[in-house]
Amino acid sequence: MENDLLPAQPVYKLYSDRAIYIGTFLGGPLVGGYMAAENFKQIGESEKARSTWLISIAVFIVILAAAFLLPAMKQVPNYLIPIIYAAIARLLVKKYQGESINEHIQSGGLTFTTWRAVWIGLVGTAVFLTVAVIFALLADKGLY
Repeated sequence: MENDLLPAQPVYKLYSDRAIYIGTFLGGPLVGGYMAAENFKQIGESEKARSTWLISIAVFIVILAAAFLLPAMKQVPNYLIPIIYAAIARLLVKKYQGESINEHIQSGGLTFTTWRAVWIGLVGTAVFLTVAVIFALLADKGLY
């Protein structure tokens, strides 16, 4: 009977805002969107997960288009853009998920490790580079 008085410890894990910052910095906005969307799914806000994916895809397209179409982007240091979009992702996660993440942790719930965020970020980078190389090869052969 005493066990009924204690709140149940969550059985799922969430990504912390720090983990999302690191994953986004390493893997781009799609990786950050994936991690934030997973958080939304776990806390029961599936509609926000879909919105997160749409926003992440839009940001990815804008960044990619800007990198190729704006000559001024060539003067921006390579590390600056990822720092900016990762910081924005972290701020958005704190704003829209911060309270849920804190409640999750306070009730005994766990968060994924930073190493998992690093791994996901690196996998995201590898996938992006693979797709970029394929498009470059197709464009070089006139197939694209």
